[in-house]
Amino acid sequence: MSLEADWRADLDTVDATLIDEYQSGVPVTADPFAAMAADLTAATGVDLTAADVLDRVQRLSDRGIFRRFGPVLNPPVIGSSTLAAVRAPPDRFDEVAATINSHRQVNHNYRRDHEWNMWFVVTAGSRELRDSILADIEAETGCEVLDLPMMTDYYIDLEFPVVNDDRFARESLESTTVDATRISEEATGDLSPLEADLLLAIQGGFPLSRTPYGDVADSIGADVSDVISAIDRLLQNGCIKRIGCVVNHVVTGFKNNCMVVWDVPDEKLDEWGETVGSLPYVTLCYHRPRRPDQGWPYNLFTMVHGREAEAVDAKIDELAADYLPVDHERLYSTATLKQTGAQYEQLLADQ
Repeated sequence: MSLEADWRADLDTVDATLIDEYQSGVPVTADPFAAMAADLTAATGVDLTAADVLDRVQRLSDRGIFRRFGPVLNPPVIGSSTLAAVRAPPDRFDEVAATINSHRQVNHNYRRDHEWNMWFVVTAGSRELRDSILADIEAETGCEVLDLPMMTDYYIDLEFPVVNDDRFARESLESTTVDATRISEEATGDLSPLEADLLLAIQGGFPLSRTPYGDVADSIGADVSDVISAIDRLLQNGCIKRIGCVVNHVVTGFKNNCMVVWDVPDEKLDEWGETVGSLPYVTLCYHRPRRPDQGWPYNLFTMVHGREAEAVDAKIDELAADYLPVDHERLYSTATLKQTGAQYEQLLADQ
């Protein structure tokens, strides 16, 4: 039986609590596993040591349930990022994908069932470099590029309970907290040398040890107290979104998702964006610009993740009926063409 089908096998109450409660909120302290052990003991009634919790995180990582242990970084705050799309001719689709993917600043690329059939993310150290990459892609492929930088983040987080039978993300929750955040196209992280070194050291996760912050400090030749202070600052300014056990939502059953684009009246955008972003089943909600000269009238983007395609469609139907009574299109992902983390070495070097 595949891991996807049997990923819950042998999980106990402690594992379940660890998976669902520590996707964020891992303590920024010298010995985070000691604090986690105390909290998990109180929550489950099982007497746990720091070593016990570390062993469990290691086991869940080895099984593929956790992608990694550590921070989720926020490229649009650290650098200048955009979502872009092209209309790749069917007979040149693979060629166009290879050309786009050859740019190291392209870190995600998906085929979607739409006229604009190839969607990719470009993250660079500056808007100038980002725009030059888009111009190069247009020239190299001969395909017009639809450039859709994020303007407002209403809710973006792939953190949700998975140890349950929910058909769609956060089905058992009543709401999530939204905080409309404006995103500047001129964004750079304005990082100190220590912070830049730190982000490069932790972009792939923390070491799985009793002293992850100390290990990171040793790797960059810094004092652990300075590293902890820097991580606190990066959390506060949004360069780090959260620190936790990053769950593989595909392995844990949430294989189906859909990006839905909506034509929301401009005067309703913030009101409706915050309302929709607070819905538990909406995993991403953000404002991107219209491009009427390119036939793109949509300004609000949402994502819904679910275990079955039918459940995802049902929630989108609910969105359209109850919250967003406007024209919309559903862009289903049909293939992953590239999926990597943002290349922070280049991103920070370009600033």
